[in-house]
Amino acid sequence: MNTSKQSTLMAGDKQLDTTKLIRWAGASAMVAGIFFMIVGLFHPIETLLSVPTPRWIIVHSLASAMSFFGVLGMTGLYVRQVKETGWLGLAGFLLLSLWLVLQAPFTFAEATILPLLVTESPAFVEGFLGIFSGYASEVSLGVLPTLWTLTGPLYILGGLLFGIATFRAAVLSRWAGGLLAVASALTLTGALLPHEFKALVAVPVGLALAWMGYALWSERRKQSPEPVLSARSPQLRQAEVQ
Repeated sequence: MNTSKQSTLMAGDKQLDTTKLIRWAGASAMVAGIFFMIVGLFHPIETLLSVPTPRWIIVHSLASAMSFFGVLGMTGLYVRQVKETGWLGLAGFLLLSLWLVLQAPFTFAEATILPLLVTESPAFVEGFLGIFSGYASEVSLGVLPTLWTLTGPLYILGGLLFGIATFRAAVLSRWAGGLLAVASALTLTGALLPHEFKALVAVPVGLALAWMGYALWSERRKQSPEPVLSARSPQLRQAEVQ
């Protein structure tokens, strides 16, 4: 195959692959946002009796999966607008991604480990639940309580910065970016709610993430004329002559 024609084909394949990856990242962000809304709406009360129930296991399994899809989705959302968001977008992306990574082991343990220890080691389970409710634990949990305290600032500040950056960049939905910023900042008001309703503050954040994911997934960008292969293309005609 002629070198010029081969280069054109490779450029077209590369652009197509990149577009597919970006779209799949948007789909991942949608899934993560939907899962986060479900977690906020149906999160059970953090008591020993709730841990072995199907509702507990399902909700925390979705929360664990949300971390995986969230990292993929955040990567696509950031890459799509990396030039326009600047350092503000980078800071928000790093903080939110770190929050997703840090909270994943906790939700995984809640979904898979705690239900098995309810009868064998209830003191440990209650101590683990105390990390989230603020109650002192009777057993030593090492650095786990300290790590969990970091997730709150990462979540709030990361969502605020990334939301503002997305709103200013105007590449994806500005309304979704604004909602993410406002919802992240309002998370602080969750401290004023009864404990059983605190998880509801996750719903608007999940909605914003799903909204931005949909904007990325459904986006139609203009294709570059370089990789277009056509019998009438001057480049191809010249390549065929050579």
